[in-house]
Amino acid sequence: MKREVVTCVKCLMDSTDPDIHFNSGGICNYCLEAEETLPKYRYTDEQIGANIGRLLQHIKANRKGKYDCLIGISGGVDSSYVAHLAYKWKLTPLVVHFDNGWNSELAVSNINKILDKTGFDLQTYVIDWEEFKDLQRSFIKASVVDIEMLTDHAIVASMYRLAKENNIKCILSGTNYATEHGLPSAWVWQKVDLKNIQHIHKLFGRQPLKTFPTIGIYKSFLYKILHKLDFLEPLNIINYKKLEAMEVLEKEYGWRYYGGKHYESWFTKFYQAYILPQKFNIDKRKSHLSALIRNEEITLEQAREELAKPLYTVEDLTQEKEFILKKLEFTPEEFEEIMQAAPKRHDEYETSIHLRKKLSSLKEKFNF
Repeated sequence: MKREVVTCVKCLMDSTDPDIHFNSGGICNYCLEAEETLPKYRYTDEQIGANIGRLLQHIKANRKGKYDCLIGISGGVDSSYVAHLAYKWKLTPLVVHFDNGWNSELAVSNINKILDKTGFDLQTYVIDWEEFKDLQRSFIKASVVDIEMLTDHAIVASMYRLAKENNIKCILSGTNYATEHGLPSAWVWQKVDLKNIQHIHKLFGRQPLKTFPTIGIYKSFLYKILHKLDFLEPLNIINYKKLEAMEVLEKEYGWRYYGGKHYESWFTKFYQAYILPQKFNIDKRKSHLSALIRNEEITLEQAREELAKPLYTVEDLTQEKEFILKKLEFTPEEFEEIMQAAPKRHDEYETSIHLRKKLSSLKEKFNF
């Protein structure tokens, strides 16, 4: 018997998320949590000025070489806006772009426009495509939900290494609570779970990994403790609003929107708009749009109208699916068989998630 889907009365989140729960008024746990937490990320003009002052003082005090800080840029809203803030604050960052073989032309154009105006130095990390393809194929065949953890893992590993090589102590991240909160834990996995990546690849891969950037849990802790590397989140110290940021980027840089969160990557678009909804019954727009409702950027009605739009047009899906499968060397029949296979949890494979929890607990207890 098909279960009735229950939807929050204030946002788009519903009971297709296995961990959601509602209060007696029909409000979901994500809205209730945001009611308590979002006010902590809203500031007066004086507070914003003080926040920025402390951030810049910290960055300047920790400058050891040519650059103040490291910024990873994808061409998307958040990372582009961080680069804009660094320019506005007269910082001297090294900007890093991670090319995993799936960049859209629009993403590359956006990055170039930001760099043309700011004059920031760019270093592009181009991943070994054959290795990365083998990893993505392995994760798709493993039927786990967070295929994008491969890119996120490699970005983090590359950023740590580049920071160390350039004697940079501060990394500016586009991570922010205001527009990214409320993502169900069942939809993602720990990005630094190297053991999980290695085991899935061992089971489903077909070639050894020689250059894929990796960072295990111990190594990530050592970077933070021994090399005193700080991840700073400038979007969390201002009243960050995504739609306003997009207007600024469009006006000052000629930056262009690409139609969805992280759709600057061809694979991410296909993953979020086809694989997740078709195989895992997950529509990430529910979480992304709900965050914007809570951040008072759009109304519930506007969000519902956006959610009602198709994830793909028939024509675009046909063209992009053919492109993706050809690039990943899946036949349509082979891919369809995988799509029909039952989803599996990441912890059905080997994982270091329990070790990470223990180390995080020790870090919190001893404040190191």
